[in-house]
Amino acid sequence: MCRRAISTCRRLVYPFAPRIDRSSKAYDSQMTQVTLFTPAKVHYIGAVLWLLASVRGVAAEAPPYSVLLQQSMASAPAMMAQAATVRAADADANQARAWLNPRIDTVLENLGAPSSDGTSQRQNTYSITQPFEVGGKRGARIEVGDRNYAAAQARERLARVAYAAELAVAYAAAEAMAARMALATENLARANEEFTAARALVQSGKEAALRSAQAQASVAAAQAAQAAADNDATHALARLSAMTGAAEPYTAVSSSLLTTQGTVPTAALPGQEAPTVAAAEAERNALDAQVGVERKRWIPDVGVSAGVRRYGWTNASGYVVGVTASIPLFDQNRSGINAAVERVAAAQARLDNMRLEAVAARRSAISQVSATDRQITAAEEGERAAAEAYRMGRVGYNAGKTPLMELLAVRRALLEARQLTIDARLARVRALAVLAQADGHLAFEDTK
Repeated sequence: MCRRAISTCRRLVYPFAPRIDRSSKAYDSQMTQVTLFTPAKVHYIGAVLWLLASVRGVAAEAPPYSVLLQQSMASAPAMMAQAATVRAADADANQARAWLNPRIDTVLENLGAPSSDGTSQRQNTYSITQPFEVGGKRGARIEVGDRNYAAAQARERLARVAYAAELAVAYAAAEAMAARMALATENLARANEEFTAARALVQSGKEAALRSAQAQASVAAAQAAQAAADNDATHALARLSAMTGAAEPYTAVSSSLLTTQGTVPTAALPGQEAPTVAAAEAERNALDAQVGVERKRWIPDVGVSAGVRRYGWTNASGYVVGVTASIPLFDQNRSGINAAVERVAAAQARLDNMRLEAVAARRSAISQVSATDRQITAAEEGERAAAEAYRMGRVGYNAGKTPLMELLAVRRALLEARQLTIDARLARVRALAVLAQADGHLAFEDTK
């Protein structure tokens, strides 16, 4: 099954490649008709995806990236944890609006006291006390809850943007590893063809037996490279599955990010802040609100009580009212206020540093995108040159003018050139993901 899938994949990648009849007398001339891959025809990705889905059993293709991103934002474990944290902060903010509970007191006096002229001295007092937060204590507490909720939302936004960037890189890495797997499979097929040709030349007496051994060693190296590429592809798909919380491991990806041409803005959007800056500012604001709570903590809570007192000797009743308050004699929370102020100072310093880092990160990301564009252009040119060199090497070898070792070296150069193109495209996806993260956007959100 694997061989049929590989053969079909090669026909998809090279639809115009001639079939070589090894039993015909025109074998040597047919061996020169090698259809080579060019960067202008990037059609191998779909073939690779079909190959992986066919070879690895039951298909569990990852949906297109934009669909997977939307699904993951709702169902990925990391995003579910962030959503739960925001709901908890919302509940805390609502709880901060609650009023203090009243207190019920019961006092039984003169129990067991001697009677006066036969009359009981017992008195029972029942009262209810309602504490009130004065001096703006409740308002300060509510403000802290609201700002903590805003900080939780900012952290969630930061996590969503970071997750989207990481997911884009994981998706592109799975695609790149699948492309490397296709290259390794194709390289193995070429190594086998070279080994067959070398063995035929050795048997005909045109080459020494050493050439056959060298070609066989090249086949073994290609087999090892294919096994390593298969392992890398499996690892990349497993990581993508784990990130998205998929019930079954993915066997392929159904869309391409490596060939996506993302837009590179030259300037940040008006009023747009990096999510790292927004999260740091929200944290600073929450700590600043906590300073207000600490400054009002020493203000005593005033309790107003009202009740009734029953007299045991007459069974008559009387009313009692009262006011209670603590006296801030020993603890005025000065150190607590100082600690809160210093936390705000530290948060402000982190915010200032985060603003500088955000600007530097964005500039670096734009530079990386530009550099990877040039890298892709150079890699494609190198790939075209390597493909032409391999074509000429095959022609020369079949004509007996090119040594086998030189042909093997040229084939390795072609493989490395193609791998370099894949790596350059993956590096561009990484750079675009970092740029989207710096701008506060979900990476490749609008990708079709």
